[in-house]
Parts: sequence; C-alpha cells; structure tokens
Amino acid sequence: MALVYRPMMQFSGILSSLLGWVLSCLTTYLPQWKNLNLELNELEIWTMGLWQACVFQEEGGMQCKDFDSFLALPPELRISRILMVFSNGLGLLGLLLSGFGLDCLKIGGRQLEQKKRLLLFGGTLFWISGITAIVPVSWVAHSTVQEFWDENIPDIVPRWDFGEALFVGWLAGFCLLLGGSLLNCTICSTEVHPSSVHYTVAEQQDQCQHMETETRP
Repeated sequence: MALVYRPMMQFSGILSSLLGWVLSCLTTYLPQWKNLNLELNELEIWTMGLWQACVFQEEGGMQCKDFDSFLALPPELRISRILMVFSNGLGLLGLLLSGFGLDCLKIGGRQLEQKKRLLLFGGTLFWISGITAIVPVSWVAHSTVQEFWDENIPDIVPRWDFGEALFVGWLAGFCLLLGGSLLNCTICSTEVHPSSVHYTVAEQQDQCQHMETETRP
C-alpha cells in the first residue's frame, strides 16, 4: 500500500520521540518527584527526587542537598534511578538509529532494507524507553498513594503527595511510545518515488507510439 505522507509520519515520529527523550531526561533530574507541605509552616515546601531533596522557603528560596548514599534511598527511588538512566540511554540510541533510517537522509539511499531495519530497531528502542520511563514513575506514584492512605501512620504526620516530575514522566513515556509506533507504521508502507512514476508514464507513451506506427498503412 502506498503511503503518500510517509516522510511526514517519519518526521512526526522522530519529533515525538525527541520530545519524549528530552522530557525523560528532565524527569530524571527534577527534584519534584514527591512534594510535602508542612501544616505548621505552609510557606515551606519539601520536595524529593532521585538525586536530591530540596526545601523551598518564601524568604530563603530553594535549597537542595544530594543524597549521601544510594543504598539509603527507598527501594522505589533506587530502582527508579536505574530505570530512568536506562530509559535515557535507550532513547538516545533510538534517535541515532532512526535518524539514519529516515527516507529524507540520502546516506545509504539504495540500501532500503537496511534503512527499514534501522527504523524498526529504533522504534523498538523507543517503545522500551517509553515503558522504562512509565514504570518507575507509576511505581513511585503507587507507593505515594499507599503511604498517603496508610492507616498505621498517625494523622499528625505529614504525607507526601505527587510531584510535578511524575506528570512530566508520564508525558515522556507517552511521547516515546507514540514516536516508536509512528516509525514502525511507516515500515509496513511503500513510498511512491516520482522517478518511478515518470518512468512508467514514459514507458506507456512509447508503447502507444509504437502501436500507432504499426497500425498505419
């Protein structure tokens, strides 16, 4: 089946994947994975990320401190740090491979099968990158909900809430999955090249002229 908008789909897939990769990197280093508002001091907001904890004060601004030990982190933050770094690496590799497989790139233009393999491999890497970005974000969100509604914790103890980084991470995973899907959809289609169309028209004209010459008395 001929797909007229195949280059546009490839460009949309690369653009969506690039956006997802940037958001995934941003999610990895944002310290707002969890937010904590103290009822005793509403002007002070605590945040926790994968690498550091921060406190925002209206008068003193934001002050952050890196975690002293990786092993001292909760299990969900330790695994999330590993998965997010892994997701960023896969996304970068997917961008490089998919870029060389685009139709608009003239390098290796005659090796169509190899370019299709690069697009397929790149799209698959985007899928894996998107999943490995959604899993840690959803895991931290699930553990936050469990801690928030834990009846064993006294009501006077402040509860952690969702941070902005979780929503950025969900958006990053969706963009990576969408970009990988668009790139893989273009592999199942064939592009109609203008040169082949011109050749077919010229061949048909030559055949018609030959038939007219044979029918003349």
